[in-house]
Formats: sequence, structure tokens, C-alpha cells
Amino acid sequence: MQENFADFATNRHLLTALFALFLAQILKVLFDYWYTRSWKKALAISPGGMPSSHSALTVALMASIGIHEGFGTTLFAISAVLALVVMYDAAGVRRAAGEQAKAINIIFERLEDRGLKLDKKLKELLGHRPIEVIAGALLGMGVAGAVYAVF
Repeated sequence: MQENFADFATNRHLLTALFALFLAQILKVLFDYWYTRSWKKALAISPGGMPSSHSALTVALMASIGIHEGFGTTLFAISAVLALVVMYDAAGVRRAAGEQAKAINIIFERLEDRGLKLDKKLKELLGHRPIEVIAGALLGMGVAGAVYAVF
């Protein structure tokens, strides 16, 4: 059991991916502050925003596997497909859901103006603009490259 945990806790691919995720979440807060001049610490644990932490996570995993295991391996191919699906989903499906949530929230506001009390607003920041996905992917590649260079 301890050996399994040690393997898990020292898995270079997992640690690289998690570091990229952590860094992306911190950068979201910093970029948002730079843009709005107000601190929104909740962004550190939310989806959406710049850069895409989902893209950073999956691309860092993919790049780490490619660097250490080989770019021609089955494991790299699986991780590449995973990264592509996640990035497509972030910029497509989840972004569309966020846009629909915005429209629904506007309708809710208008209904509340007429006296109808509704539940809380829907979360609007769900997906990413393509530039946010690209930035997350570049961050993931950079983190994997830096981890490889340092360790």
C-alpha cells in the first residue's frame, strides 16, 4: 500500500500536469486583476478564464509523456486525444453552455423585475475563448518543458 502511494506521489507526469493546473489557476486570478483591478479569489477554483487550466493540465500531461516515454508511444497518443477532446469541449460545448446561461440570466432578471422570485443565477463562466485554450496549451507545454529541463 505504501509503495503504491509513493508511486502515485512521485509520478512525474501527474505532478507536472498538476503543477500546470495550479499555475493556470493562479494566473487566472492575476490576469483578471490586471484586467479589472479587483481581486476575485474565487477564480482560483473556477472553470473558465485566462488561461484554460483544463488545457494546461492535459497538454502538460501529454507533453510530459511525450518527452519521457516517446512521441510515438500508445500512451502519448492516448494523452494527445484526451487533450484534444478537453480543449474542444472547453472552447465549444462548455463555452456555448456559458453563453446560454448568460441569456437565461437576462430572462430571469426581467422576470424578477416583474415580481417573480427565482433561484440564484446560473454560472456563466464555464468555457473558454479559443485564445484562452491556446494560452493554456502553451502553458502546459512550457511547464512540461521546464520540468524536463530542471529535473
